[in-house]
Amino acid sequence: MKAAVILLPGLNRDRDMIAALTDIAGEPPLTIWQTETSIPDDIGLIVIPGGFSYGDYLRCGAIAARMPVMKAVREKAERGTRVIGVCNGFQILVEGGMLPGALMRNSSLKFVCREVELEIANNKTVFTSAYAQGQVIRCPVAHHDGNYFADAATLDQIEANDQVVLRYANGTNPNGSVNDIAGIVNKAGNVLGLMPHPENLITAAHGGTDGRALFESALDLVDA
Repeated sequence: MKAAVILLPGLNRDRDMIAALTDIAGEPPLTIWQTETSIPDDIGLIVIPGGFSYGDYLRCGAIAARMPVMKAVREKAERGTRVIGVCNGFQILVEGGMLPGALMRNSSLKFVCREVELEIANNKTVFTSAYAQGQVIRCPVAHHDGNYFADAATLDQIEANDQVVLRYANGTNPNGSVNDIAGIVNKAGNVLGLMPHPENLITAAHGGTDGRALFESALDLVDA
């Protein structure tokens, strides 16, 4: 499966994501600039990396979500293409209406940069199939606005639909997210948003490989 990485002004994790996808897939992903209005048909996975798109002005991801390329991403997602938004990418997906809820300031009102533990809350998705249900993995985080929130009705709905795929585990919630939510998918299950950075834990040089299986799952590199 071919992958593409969306490029926007202010993103600073694009090289990390490109390196991770190249290592895992064996070929570099296509890079797509913000002004593009279409995405090639042969792209099966679109990734929006983390950073500070447009300096996080207005709200994190609010400006980026309205760039021409995001209309193309939305159209591809509606046709079933897999999409991953990491950190600022998650914020962009939420601001663009592709995922429910909101991402607010961390409860500490401080930027957090450390390793957390994540529980695989749903391994029956195209992004988590290489993990075991309930498995706890390590993953780094680096964000200021990662506090996931949804109103009671929305929260009940995403919980009932098993749209929560990752939760902060063992008391490592770094931002105050409701229900310890670290990552969710849309109703169709082909769009994933998560605050942690699995691309930064995919080789032994990173100190572990816990994040690798997420991309292997998404790229259909997992043995059936």
